[in-house]
Amino acid sequence: MRILALIPARGGSKRLPRKNIKLLGGIPLVNWSINAANGVSEICDVLVSTDDQEIAEIARKANALVPWLRPEGLANDNSSTVDVALHALDWYETARGQVDGLILLQPTNPFRTKELIIKGINQFKEEPNKPIVGVTQNHNHPLWSLEIKGGYLIPHKDSNSHNMRFQDLPQLYSINGSFYLISPQDLRSNRSFIGKQNVPLFSYSPKEDLDIDTEWDFEIAKYILRNLE
Repeated sequence: MRILALIPARGGSKRLPRKNIKLLGGIPLVNWSINAANGVSEICDVLVSTDDQEIAEIARKANALVPWLRPEGLANDNSSTVDVALHALDWYETARGQVDGLILLQPTNPFRTKELIIKGINQFKEEPNKPIVGVTQNHNHPLWSLEIKGGYLIPHKDSNSHNMRFQDLPQLYSINGSFYLISPQDLRSNRSFIGKQNVPLFSYSPKEDLDIDTEWDFEIAKYILRNLE
């Protein structure tokens, strides 16, 4: 099985400037994902899609494939991840041959492990026609959500849900952004990493779910390295 790993790493980021190359434990953030994917036997290449020359140079030194700088039209705030992925996939299959799957690895999930990537690939081998999606169980259950009407808090949904214990509520899950794996055919036809039926990929530990988007998230990541490694 040939799987292309794609790491999208745009240079512009508003809430945490230059986040994709901020040093975490002395390692640029993008390199955490590159290092996790490198050496996985089914992954034929780890391709970094970036519009930024500095990110490109850092990624190449970490043994990632950076064949070009992303076109300007795919590097603005309105660019979709699907369009970025299809651009990379189309180039790769034209230049280096067809692949069986594409893994999307966001560089903002630094604690995603090689073991988790292998686990996701193994699940894909069993059901190659269904997307594999990294998820986390919800701890703030939506049935306990409140809304404000007339200046007062009221239950957003069924008011009886607030009298239920958490363990009695239906288990619900959120996408954590750590892992997406899909066939090229599904991605091209549906233009989404999420299908009608998706196979859940559960993390080995809560730190793998961390998605760095703000300075606060980055401080949490540094705390994890200092105290929980």
